[in-house]
Amino acid sequence: MAIDMAHTAYMLICTALVQLMTPGLAFFYGGLVSDLSVLTMMMQSFVSMGIASIMWYLFVFSLCFGESLGFFGNPATYGALNDVYSSQELMRDDEAVVPGIPGLLFVAYQGMFAVITPALMTGCFADRFRFKPYLLFVALWLICVYAPWCHWVWGGGFLQEWGVRDFAGGIVVHVTAGFSALGTLFLVGKRPDEHKENAVPHNVPFVALGTALLWFGWFGFNGGSALASGGTAVAAAVNSEIAASVALFLWLVIDWIRLGRPRLVGLCVGAIAGLATVTPAAGYIQPWGAFVLGIAATVLCYCCCELLKRFGLDDALDVWGVHGMGGFIGSILLGVIADGSECGDKGAAPGYCVNPGEITRSGEQLGKQLVATVFCAVYSFVVTYVLLRAIDCVMPVRPQNEGGLDLHEHGESAYNHTPPKAYVPEIKCETTLGAEADV
Repeated sequence: MAIDMAHTAYMLICTALVQLMTPGLAFFYGGLVSDLSVLTMMMQSFVSMGIASIMWYLFVFSLCFGESLGFFGNPATYGALNDVYSSQELMRDDEAVVPGIPGLLFVAYQGMFAVITPALMTGCFADRFRFKPYLLFVALWLICVYAPWCHWVWGGGFLQEWGVRDFAGGIVVHVTAGFSALGTLFLVGKRPDEHKENAVPHNVPFVALGTALLWFGWFGFNGGSALASGGTAVAAAVNSEIAASVALFLWLVIDWIRLGRPRLVGLCVGAIAGLATVTPAAGYIQPWGAFVLGIAATVLCYCCCELLKRFGLDDALDVWGVHGMGGFIGSILLGVIADGSECGDKGAAPGYCVNPGEITRSGEQLGKQLVATVFCAVYSFVVTYVLLRAIDCVMPVRPQNEGGLDLHEHGESAYNHTPPKAYVPEIKCETTLGAEADV
């Protein structure tokens, strides 16, 4: 199939949108922490763009989408972008991996997912992770957690062949990041009580700005996962808007009832929960399904965030409750709310089918989604904990000087105010002139 200019233009835009999400995450998380740790939080998001991108182009893309070796893709298939071109489709086993768009564009688009996924975890262990071990952790995590799951679900691995579906990253992105984040808490522990008591968002407008950038980018995240412009992309984008809007408003209502006032921070968190929950299903469901997922995201994610606090686990920015459980819920419910069996045959499917020939709702599909999602959650939790234990043996993960990591880790401060100068009163002109006249 020849390169389609419309699909290519669409995917270029979506790539840029997803790239924008990582700076958006930096603002979102940065606004939620104290003013003494905001640079550390933003730094952890931005540096992921460097580490993940370098590794992605050298070998991690090939681990994800190369010829399957079982656990990984073959790192030699596309290592250092071997056989990846800007004017030809990406080929594997003499077939186009994604028809109609250049292979190099597909590499770039998928690379944006690899960039933001480890950064999602940082909100969980805020104020409790040194920068040097964080760099090593991101590199190892991409190889040991992200790459296998990307290959198994998206890159032709055994779960994809079995029939498990994940449209835009409910399993590959949100469950891996969310449950890995939960695993980190069993090593980094809690923040000191005085820091937790003062842990209020230092800049709510940053949180709102980050939410806006993330929501905007999510149209490329979910809409672009159709990998072509067309009806599936439209459904994914609209379903994302519906789920986010429903969860935003319901989260606001719950906060209003529980806390007595509507809060902007709660509204923003609700929108992100809705977007995370609809991600695995966005291109497989009708708009009514997105409405259902918006309600499910609000109730279940809100309860999970509160439940974790009852258990005494200090997930600083509710990463597990929002991203981990959002992706978990959406991935499983996909087996219940996908299009019906009439959409199973692509050639004979009715016109209203969102993604004919891909997935239909059934008890069997629900079982497959459940098994894959639970497996991902357990795997991510265990492997992340083991990785951190190993890293901690080489270099301490938790900082000695907790709270105010900006100065201790980076030697910078987010807000450097110029000290005021002493006020010198003006000398009145008439006094001066009068003195001269006397002389």
